[in-house]
Amino acid sequence: MANVGEGAMGKPEFIGKKSKAAGGWGALKSCGKKLLASGAPLSGAAAMLKANQPDGFDCPGCAWGDPEHGSSFEFCENGVKAVAWESTDKRVKPDFFKKHTVSELRTWTDYDLEREGRLTHPMRYNAASDRYVQAGWDEAFGEIAGVLNSLDSPDRAEFYTSGRASNEAAFIYQLFVRLYGTNNFPDCSNMCHEASGVALDQAVGIGKGTVMLEDFEKADAIFVIGQNPGTNHPRMLGDLRRAALRGARIAVFNPVREKGLERFADPQDKLEMITGGSTPIASEYFQVRVGGDMAAVRGMAKAVFAADDAARAAGRPSVLDHNFLKQHTSGFEFYKASVDATTWDQIENQSGLSRAQLEELAQIYIGSNRTICTWAMGVTQHRHSVATIREIANFMFLRGNIGRPGTGLCPVRGHSNVQGDRTVGINEKPPRQFLDALEKELGVPMPRRNGHNVLAAIGAMLDGSAQAFIALGGNFARATPDSPLIAKALMNQKLTVNIATKLNHSHLLPGKVSYILPCLGRTEIDRNADGVAQIVTVEDSMSMVHGSGGINRPASPELRSEIGIIAGIAEATVGSATVDWKSLAHHYDRIRDLIARTIPGFHDYNERVRRPRGFRLPNGAAERIWHTPSQKATFASSELPDQTEHQLAIAEQGTFVLQTFRSHDQYNTTVYGLDDRYRGVYGERRVVFVNPTDLEEIGAEAGDRVDIIGRHDDGVERIAESFRVVPYELPRGSVAGYYPELNVLVPLSIAGAESDTPTSKSVLVSFRLSEQAKAA
Repeated sequence: MANVGEGAMGKPEFIGKKSKAAGGWGALKSCGKKLLASGAPLSGAAAMLKANQPDGFDCPGCAWGDPEHGSSFEFCENGVKAVAWESTDKRVKPDFFKKHTVSELRTWTDYDLEREGRLTHPMRYNAASDRYVQAGWDEAFGEIAGVLNSLDSPDRAEFYTSGRASNEAAFIYQLFVRLYGTNNFPDCSNMCHEASGVALDQAVGIGKGTVMLEDFEKADAIFVIGQNPGTNHPRMLGDLRRAALRGARIAVFNPVREKGLERFADPQDKLEMITGGSTPIASEYFQVRVGGDMAAVRGMAKAVFAADDAARAAGRPSVLDHNFLKQHTSGFEFYKASVDATTWDQIENQSGLSRAQLEELAQIYIGSNRTICTWAMGVTQHRHSVATIREIANFMFLRGNIGRPGTGLCPVRGHSNVQGDRTVGINEKPPRQFLDALEKELGVPMPRRNGHNVLAAIGAMLDGSAQAFIALGGNFARATPDSPLIAKALMNQKLTVNIATKLNHSHLLPGKVSYILPCLGRTEIDRNADGVAQIVTVEDSMSMVHGSGGINRPASPELRSEIGIIAGIAEATVGSATVDWKSLAHHYDRIRDLIARTIPGFHDYNERVRRPRGFRLPNGAAERIWHTPSQKATFASSELPDQTEHQLAIAEQGTFVLQTFRSHDQYNTTVYGLDDRYRGVYGERRVVFVNPTDLEEIGAEAGDRVDIIGRHDDGVERIAESFRVVPYELPRGSVAGYYPELNVLVPLSIAGAESDTPTSKSVLVSFRLSEQAKAA
């Protein structure tokens, strides 16, 4: 709780010194603190030496790839935090629930719940005492199966998946659910990179990125859009640093000035650590308005076309790759006409950038023979996210920057296996070929009707058409928008089941029957009944599949693997006539054999995944093979949005556009601590970052408490009370703050076109001084 005390006028001093650079000694000190706080610093440190090693586990910190998977230790602050928190010696035993009612625990913060430690026993909610009580595994499986089989339709059950689940767990989960009879697979990807999958599938025929990590070693220019690797995937900073050191231009579009995109001190670079030095990352840093990325990319394309016209008029070579455009694309003329019809006034008003700035960026693109474009949730969580990503693809097509070394499209996903889960069947809209393959393999029909994504599942739980909710990992209540409605939806269920390693707020919103089923973590040894240690597999953001085997002793002898828990529920619910669940849980190679027989690209799965670094799944777009209807990379010719939320906010006095993001002591919904040293905030999470000039409009001063009021006109009152104001360098009219605390303001009623992703990066809000601030 550093720097929290009483300062001038009695206001807490929660704003302190910002780090000069990402990484460096600050990262090492933070890692040391987290290892000590875990209560098991030695085992946590030892575990880190086995992260991303051939005889160790895949780091659960993020999905960033590793070019030397299995050969060298690569420092990552996120990884240390994740491993330390999983390796903790703290335990949530049955006695814990005797001391605390669920109603009391519901008042605890995410951080308070997280630091209590690992769950140890299956627990069942007792409504009479408002407490969880210890249950047996067979009792749990039997009662869960009883409720599921009592529903009048399989479509009345929702089966959620977190991206931390392994390929094997995800595959048998979808196998069980489809044999049960539904395609209801709300998934964490619905809330983050769904727009990337939809847009890339339309544009290049595969809903994944096209780059390998080695491409970052060859790129002349890297465009980073709506992304904060310093906090969300720190290992990426090493690759950006190396690119910057060899002279690659790195252009950043981000409304917030993020330390990790400005400078990075590599903790593994002895000279930088000794001298306190750091490496500049961004060659150019442009603070685009929230939601203005599509306009910014359109502006660069317009400048590229103008440069091409000038080159041809002067008798110089074209700046476009006409061979690529002719041989590999369709729709180019329609796209060019759309760009020509877009005015510079539209582009400047939406992006917040000037024509001169965008022309400067276009020259970087023109001067680069090999370009990568990478993005994350700053792009994907808007109404027009799919159109924005199509625009990014359009821009990259102009100079053939896909399917060559040092080029490509790179969406950066967060969860360590969110991409793999989708690959092996966690999909509410399953491809026909996949269902055909399952039917051929199993000899029984698969459900063909599309199921529910996250927003559809929430709607069904609210209106009563869904009556059971099972979560394979994650923290559904804190990851989703409109928090009070989510609480109502979960507590409206006949059955809620959470498979988890630690206690979280989703567990505290029980249905009529509710179980917490504790599972092994990624770092723990997973032995079968014969005592043989098993491995699982994951897929990273570069489509690489590799093995993971835990090294730590399980936190409790009562724990079961995710696969073992799913198999137990499945056997009790659908029986073993079609699938021998015990056999699959006993030997994971058998699951991988099933995957190999039903999903293209997984041939010789068990052999190839045991090689150092594993193997890469087929990626047609990376080889200029386009699985689109036209069999070519496809241009989109969308118009810019009529108005972005930022433009709406500027037009209405007293209205602002809020984006939610993570603090540096956080990973997804997991809160490791209360500091955000890169942004200079300490001991406090209920904060809102505001442009200093906008503070005058709000009528607040730094440190004041304000209530944040949702302004979306859908009949729902949304208020986030008592947040401290932090002056910060943001475009005027833009504000920012942490989720999950601010999810209460994100409306369920507004979602991305075609993606159904919550619009967590473009929430209209206003402010009022809180009662506490008025009293002061």
